[in-house]
Amino acid sequence: MVIELFTDYTLRNVALGSALLGIVSGVLGCFAVLRRQGLLGDALAHAALPGICVAFLLTGSKAPLVLLIGAALAGWLATTLLLTAVRETRLSADSVLAIVLSTFFGFGIVLLTFISKSENANQAGLDKFLFGQAATLIAEDVQTMGLLGAAALAVVAGLYKEFKLLAFDAEFAASLGFPARGLSVLLTSLIVIAVVIGLQTVGVVLMAAMLIGPAVAARQWTNRLGVMLILAAVFGAASGVSGALISVSDAHIPTGPVIILSLTAIVLGSLFFAPARGLVWSTIRRRQQRANMKVE
Repeated sequence: MVIELFTDYTLRNVALGSALLGIVSGVLGCFAVLRRQGLLGDALAHAALPGICVAFLLTGSKAPLVLLIGAALAGWLATTLLLTAVRETRLSADSVLAIVLSTFFGFGIVLLTFISKSENANQAGLDKFLFGQAATLIAEDVQTMGLLGAAALAVVAGLYKEFKLLAFDAEFAASLGFPARGLSVLLTSLIVIAVVIGLQTVGVVLMAAMLIGPAVAARQWTNRLGVMLILAAVFGAASGVSGALISVSDAHIPTGPVIILSLTAIVLGSLFFAPARGLVWSTIRRRQQRANMKVE
């Protein structure tokens, strides 16, 4: 089956696209987790749905690039509303995220229903963005994902120190003269890019797991941000490739959900067996401490 990664056109595109998604979402998801914005990816993913529908209504085209541009614009609109509401109102960030998620997703479902009842024969397949359809990835889609992902990772590499300070202490960053608000907008915009490139693979509903899962797993293994970013990228890529390989074994198994299940296995393994924070090792250490106290 592994040989098919190099010989089968469809499997190669699905595996490579899923791996790219895992790397980009894993790296950017680390900052969302450290900033306690776990719902951010979920909100932005759901916010992308009305953008896809509006892009189709305006152009009548299902070209992936057109739909992804619509998704990106909707994501950035949601980002602007999120940051503005958190800054200008007394609502908590979680409350604003929940409101934006529900509102945008509800609007997207209404638009999707309207489109499905229209007489436009070209509308078939738009609902695949809800759960993704990785099997439809072609080489051009993978190239687009690679370019967008490389650009996002290049920005992270160039502003690594600033993003690191923002993730751990935004107020201290502002006191040092860093444009904390601008950096926050930029970082959230990069997360929008990760969401956009993942819509065709895992869809709106499952995209949040691709952002949060690799970061949560990586956090169990280390206390260093640099190592965490690398581990999250590895875990994300591994879940993407393994999900593609498992799904190809049965034509009736959708790739997106299998990728998430593979990622869930990695997260659970990390939660239980990671030396730094794993539940198993923590239990063993506690028992050893109790035994030592009894001996003393």
